[in-house]
Amino acid sequence: MELIWDRYYSFTKRVLSLAGQWPYQNKNEKMLRLSIVTTAVLVINVPQTCKFIQCDKNLECITRTLPPYILVLVVMVKLYISQFRASKIKILTDRVSIDWKRLQNVEEYEIMETYVTSARWIVLMYTAVCMIGLHIFILVSLIPHILDIVLPLNESRPIVLPFEAYYFVDERKYFFYIFCYDLIAAEIGMIGLIAYDIIFFTFVEHVCGIFAVTGFRFEHLVFENIDAVKVVNNDTDETYNNRMACSVDAHRAALEFAERLENTFSLNFGIELLLVTVVLSITLLQITMQSEDTVETMRYVLYVLAQLVHLLVFCCEGQRLIDHSLQIRDKM
Repeated sequence: MELIWDRYYSFTKRVLSLAGQWPYQNKNEKMLRLSIVTTAVLVINVPQTCKFIQCDKNLECITRTLPPYILVLVVMVKLYISQFRASKIKILTDRVSIDWKRLQNVEEYEIMETYVTSARWIVLMYTAVCMIGLHIFILVSLIPHILDIVLPLNESRPIVLPFEAYYFVDERKYFFYIFCYDLIAAEIGMIGLIAYDIIFFTFVEHVCGIFAVTGFRFEHLVFENIDAVKVVNNDTDETYNNRMACSVDAHRAALEFAERLENTFSLNFGIELLLVTVVLSITLLQITMQSEDTVETMRYVLYVLAQLVHLLVFCCEGQRLIDHSLQIRDKM
């Protein structure tokens, strides 16, 4: 089963293994890596929770702390829903390998390899955008320190922490320790978020490929040589029936895969959509409140753009799956 993934989806497999989400991973190794990602998320989450307590019903303080706090919750939701749905994800992973073994000719392999290339491009671009966006968001907190060196004032500029949190220490004195602490923890936590997303993208591209193969089979039910069809004999009827059966089986397999995909990921997306809607509302409010603070405004704008891109990618993949399913009727 893993040979297909090693050959066609190696990057997805490596990221899932890093996050402890690969279905065939050794149980002890899986628990170790999952614990590392969970710890990384919690070391950000705990100081954020302390900041909430310190806010003491101060609405401005709470709204400033809430967006990154909810982002951490989204990571935790994805991380542990993937564990609760591990058996379903494993079934989908197995089905990917089975579907590859059912391909019948070179043309069908070429169709599937086109979708493998598409999946690889989407996964790599999504990973790059997420990691670059995360680093920009965190590195923005260095701007006041850089300006203090390049354009010094009579007094130091207010510090901007990577995440709004309370660390029980002098934040100016230990800023660079806090910065490195948050950067490393955020990178590890982001791997957990990316892993869950890219396995979904990989599954969507795979089932789109199966729909494309199904369409190809329906288009080639009849022999290309039309004279051969005019001679009705048992061999021709049997060949046609076999081709029809293979096409129907492929269509049924694609529909079953799409249904399993929906059952596996729909709960997570429902929770995530609710959280993201709340985050966007609060973040847009913060942009209006922080309009005089250029650094903070820049961070919040970046955060909004990241959330919109995140939603856009998922919507595009969902629409792509719907379109491939509907295109089958045009090829019958």
